[in-house]
Amino acid sequence: MRKEKQGAKKTSGTRWKQHLLCVLLTLIAFAVYDYFMLPAYHIQSGDTWFLLCAVPGFFGLLELVFNSGLHLELGLHSAHSKAGNAINIAFSEDRPKARLGKYCIGAAVAIAAVGIVLSFFSSEIFHAKSYARIAGDIEPRDFISDVPPSETISDIALMDTGSARIIGARALGSLNELVSQFEINEDLYTQINLNGKPMKVTPLEYADFFRWWANKADGIPGYIAVDPVENTSRFVRLSEPMQYGESAYFDKDLRRHLRFRYRTAMFGNSYFEVDDNGTPYYITSVLKKEVFLFGGTTVKGAVILNAITGETQYYDVSEIPNWVDIVYDGDMLTQIYDWYGELSGGYFNSIFAKKDCKHVTSDFGYKMFEDDVWVFTGVTSVASDESNIGFVLMNSRTGEIRYYPIPGAEEYSVMRSAEGEVQNLGYTASFPSVINVEGQPTYIMVLKDKGSLVKQYALIHVERYNIVVTATTQREVMSKYKTALSDAGMLSKETVSAESTDWKTVTVEEVRYLVQDGSSYAYLIAGGSAYKVDCAQFEKVVLVKSGSRVKLLPGEEEDGICPVENLEF
Repeated sequence: MRKEKQGAKKTSGTRWKQHLLCVLLTLIAFAVYDYFMLPAYHIQSGDTWFLLCAVPGFFGLLELVFNSGLHLELGLHSAHSKAGNAINIAFSEDRPKARLGKYCIGAAVAIAAVGIVLSFFSSEIFHAKSYARIAGDIEPRDFISDVPPSETISDIALMDTGSARIIGARALGSLNELVSQFEINEDLYTQINLNGKPMKVTPLEYADFFRWWANKADGIPGYIAVDPVENTSRFVRLSEPMQYGESAYFDKDLRRHLRFRYRTAMFGNSYFEVDDNGTPYYITSVLKKEVFLFGGTTVKGAVILNAITGETQYYDVSEIPNWVDIVYDGDMLTQIYDWYGELSGGYFNSIFAKKDCKHVTSDFGYKMFEDDVWVFTGVTSVASDESNIGFVLMNSRTGEIRYYPIPGAEEYSVMRSAEGEVQNLGYTASFPSVINVEGQPTYIMVLKDKGSLVKQYALIHVERYNIVVTATTQREVMSKYKTALSDAGMLSKETVSAESTDWKTVTVEEVRYLVQDGSSYAYLIAGGSAYKVDCAQFEKVVLVKSGSRVKLLPGEEEDGICPVENLEF
């Protein structure tokens, strides 16, 4: 009897040790997951619901393994046996009851089921009008009144990210002391408004863990700035290096630093920006769910992190400083408008009748005005065609959406029209933006060669999209476009002639030819000045000889050479 009691005590003590072991292993697994995966602890966060399922499920599985006698039996059979070797999972005959493990796994399954049900009841089918209301009131506006006329193309981010990567790589490639230790974060080019000019910026990043370890004391020395208007790039060296970034490790890792300061925040994307004083920051949006528990993701506010000091500050959307440009990304803004355009008439209307349903086109561009960055994209009917019923401008800092009911060609149609103008050169068009040229809404885009380098500019009238002009410089394309508007009776000839006073008639003294970046140029020497002419654009320049008189429109002089924007013989 005494031996039985001692055996029972021993078994009970062993069982409690196994319980404690299960608890300890669960806590260790939780801590590892928390440190590396950085979940948000918020009732609307999928991370939280995953942990509510994973923790009891993991603990219950350990309980079944350690406290219920679950073990593996390796059965060895003779060489003549057909069964061969076998591994069997079995319980020992005197196993204790496995209630706790089963209850925990049952709880995990129940929580997962509740989460799935709540997610289903948060969907558009039950809350279509609530999804539509996230965009707020969107009233038609007058584009010409809202957007000032563009005298020069200085407020449009014409360069896409692909071209920015190529040009930005040149800036780093010229810095021998940095290129072996750092690399450009090509996925983090952020379109910002820097001192009134569009700029694409991205930080340098450590190339790998070992180079982070070698350079962590000195930090990241600077960032790359790409001018999308001038097609130039430069490396900006900071007076104090950045200590925090996406490629840093442990406590200097950007997301880990944010998470351990804001445990309940549901973070969206992080964007690298520079304020007007040149200080680098990471802007990280904080999300919320507007519909039921899991539906209608939008922005609640943003956390601004100083990349040098690590200081952070949270702001609600209405309080975000004006120098910040990107809080709502283009994908979120277009999704919010699509909810409005497709679900305002109800969910079943969006599926069957589709009355008054509309959505944005499949891409977007950026435009700078009112000291903010705005996302531009067209709006088309859900019926597939190649025309827009209007377009929207969406503020990437405040989330404001402005709708302009200007019918015209869909963006990909005008891109093909621009490419058709230069089909002999094989250039491809970027996604367009829209500007106001003398009261006329106008698509503008760049044309790129096979290396994604900007070669020409194109302007196309939004409503009368047979008016298409291309040129190698911004000034020239604007001049040619205004002439085309005049020829179409949409602009007075007096306006065009008043802007054409910079034409010069010169006598050519000498002609020289030079090939640069695969393109041929003629240099006309006249009156002590050198004029650079693109041979592909002005093919008849090969007929110019010493003594010829030509009429030309010179651009801004640079290093003693004036690019020719237009040429007449």
